[in-house]
Amino acid sequence: MARSSSGIVAGLTAAAVAAVAFLAYQASASAPSPEQLAEPRAGKAPAAHASHPPKGPAKQKDALAVPARSGTGTRVVYSLAERRVWLVDGKGRATRTFQVAPSTVSPPPGTYAVSSRSGSITGSDGVQVEHVVRFTSVEGVSIGFSAAVDGSMPSPDPKSKTGGVRMPRADGDAMWSFATVGVKVVVVP
Repeated sequence: MARSSSGIVAGLTAAAVAAVAFLAYQASASAPSPEQLAEPRAGKAPAAHASHPPKGPAKQKDALAVPARSGTGTRVVYSLAERRVWLVDGKGRATRTFQVAPSTVSPPPGTYAVSSRSGSITGSDGVQVEHVVRFTSVEGVSIGFSAAVDGSMPSPDPKSKTGGVRMPRADGDAMWSFATVGVKVVVVP
């Protein structure tokens, strides 16, 4: 007995519907629930998917990033560990940052204010310096920022007590313009 073509089509349609229904059931059974999507499992971070692969090595720390817990407002921030200074505007943004050569006597972390300035003097190490911005003293040694007129930034003799935090002349010019008497100086570890 021969089967009609409409019977074959009906049989194939039924088989296709059954196959689609079975595949849909399998997919729904293995899919995470809405609760699982909303809350990742403890100790397991959700997978991150990037639309583009990362380019090159990880970024280095932004030098203009002002250290955390360094106060607010217009200020000079001096990091003892990083041997770096930031000139920070009233909105909390660094307008300039630069490396410095620390003195043999360092101020303890804290908040100070520029107390005096000198255009040009001989430093406690005998070097002619300019744009001296003083903000504290420790054990009778005045601590301040300055630039050597000859542009040098040698390491100070560890046997002598010096308080000059040295910087390049261009940075000394910027410090001189920025750090007037009364401007806050924040020293961080």
